[in-house]
Amino acid sequence: MNDGPITVTPASSTTDEFRDDTLETSMQADSCRITDQVDTQGPATDTSSSPRLADHTTFRVGGPARTFVRATTEAQIIETVSAADRDGVPVMVLSGGSNLLVADEGFPGTVVKIAWRGITAQVSDCGGAFVTVNAGESWDDLVAFAVAKQWIGVEALSGIPGLVGSTPIQNVGAYGTEVSQTIARVRTWDRQQNKVASFAASDCDFGYRTSRFKREPERYVVLQVSFQFELGDLSMPIRYPELARALGVDVGHRAPLTRVREAVLAIRRSKGMVVDPDDRDSWSAGSFFTNPLLSPEQAADLPEDAPRYPQLDGLVKTSAAWLIQHAGFDKGFGADLGSGRARLSSKHTLALTNHSDATAADVLTLARTVRDGVSQAFGVVLVPEPVLVGCSL
Repeated sequence: MNDGPITVTPASSTTDEFRDDTLETSMQADSCRITDQVDTQGPATDTSSSPRLADHTTFRVGGPARTFVRATTEAQIIETVSAADRDGVPVMVLSGGSNLLVADEGFPGTVVKIAWRGITAQVSDCGGAFVTVNAGESWDDLVAFAVAKQWIGVEALSGIPGLVGSTPIQNVGAYGTEVSQTIARVRTWDRQQNKVASFAASDCDFGYRTSRFKREPERYVVLQVSFQFELGDLSMPIRYPELARALGVDVGHRAPLTRVREAVLAIRRSKGMVVDPDDRDSWSAGSFFTNPLLSPEQAADLPEDAPRYPQLDGLVKTSAAWLIQHAGFDKGFGADLGSGRARLSSKHTLALTNHSDATAADVLTLARTVRDGVSQAFGVVLVPEPVLVGCSL
């Protein structure tokens, strides 16, 4: 997944350029068999006066940025963000662009593209793999790497586009797994305190598709994410019925890591959820609406055959895709709406797609139509999952 070599270094070595005074992690050096350090050297930072943000998002919509900076080191990320903050210039931190809908007018400030790559892994028989990943690494490349190394815990998150640094913000999840289940630490730049701040997983306030980083979007820039993986060739217990059926196992059982990854990728491709330049159904931000969390009373008001998944906190999760389809919006809906350039995926009703040179306005028109239709049919207001930049529903 990387261009650089794997080298063996002492477990106590560090390359931190900025000291982190909020959290220290110690590991027993005598228990670690090996430390794998993958060092990827990216190109120098380049700046463009007005690139189209459509070229940097999986939706492929969005106007220009006033200034665009591609930052390939931690120092460049911090210095670029800090300089803009000092000058009162709006900042947008751009990861993989897979969870963004950017306005047609673009962004009137500095866009910082995170391109800092690299992995450090400490592996031991008793402690598993403690893996620190720079924010600019491809998420799916990391998953493939973990499966190849027999690191357990993220195999069901295969095929999700974007970069590692964005995963804790959204608490990315799919097929019964959330990234928070394996995150040990998140290292950030705190724009309010002007210092590096790290958070143990328990301090990240993870919830369904949210975290403290999402709740304070103007405060933290994710620099690195550390994961704690178990070792082995079998997956975490399979929790999602569709995935269990594809694997031919019962829910709660395990399967070989490679088979789980292959099955997840096949399911996602069948739904247009793996980015493919030739598949317009994948020109999207994935699932556009989160699955609603309802009170028991709200859930009871839904039709009898509506999905209901009781949660530990007493709420009940239901399926946004089910609500959309049963509100009358079928796969491919949107051809006769406005310009017809934004449509529901022909494979999956939960994905809004750029079918033919759509604008952000086209996507928003479709999203509002679906949201309002579901609200009228079931009294449930769907909440968008992507970050909306310069626009709103």
